[in-house]
Amino acid sequence: MHPLDDLHSHGEPTLKHYTPPAIVATALTATLLLTACAGGDGSSGGDAKAAETDQAQSRTPSPSASRSAESTTPVFAFPSDIDTAVERNPTGNATKDAILRDVAYSAQARLEAFAKGDAQTANMNRYFATQALTYWTQRVAAVRKDGLTVTGHYRFFNFAVTDVMNTKTAAARYCEDQRKAYSKEIKTHKVLRTEPSDTDFILITLQAAKDSHGDWQVTRQSWKKADRSCVQG
Repeated sequence: MHPLDDLHSHGEPTLKHYTPPAIVATALTATLLLTACAGGDGSSGGDAKAAETDQAQSRTPSPSASRSAESTTPVFAFPSDIDTAVERNPTGNATKDAILRDVAYSAQARLEAFAKGDAQTANMNRYFATQALTYWTQRVAAVRKDGLTVTGHYRFFNFAVTDVMNTKTAAARYCEDQRKAYSKEIKTHKVLRTEPSDTDFILITLQAAKDSHGDWQVTRQSWKKADRSCVQG
């Protein structure tokens, strides 16, 4: 089972159906997500309603996050029962490579936040901003309150920049494989396992903005489970 999906099964915290207002015509489809097999189909719920009322919040970087994106590589503190694989190839374009580098970091930052039960980590504040950061903060707290955390193997692949609107705004996508990722009860350490399926493959689309430190921060996210561009045998 999985925390983020209202205790949906298999995989990392699913963003429980968030529909942010559109920003640009080329932006993303409606729903901040992330999760695993079985469960949620993107329909709106209580979390979405709460998230929609939030005002965009400014990023206040922690001391450890206030540095040059080019000179500092983030360190992720995952527990021993979580491991990640990031499969990202260079594009040959410096701007796109920087965007995808930080998008990959954002995926790991989100996973780290759920593992810690804290969305206000240095890495979350570095790679998320505005409504995306607000929403994840709410979801991490809710999952923690439900007594759940995450465990297993998370694989991120098929990274691509789909649009660069200007020098500071872009759209991107990637896939997440959660076939070996699960929810776990914090008190009992019981792993809530389910059978792998195509819904463990998730397409994540997002909008990112470049901040004053040179980091590309995720400001919007959406998801689609079992998307053909992500499903593998």
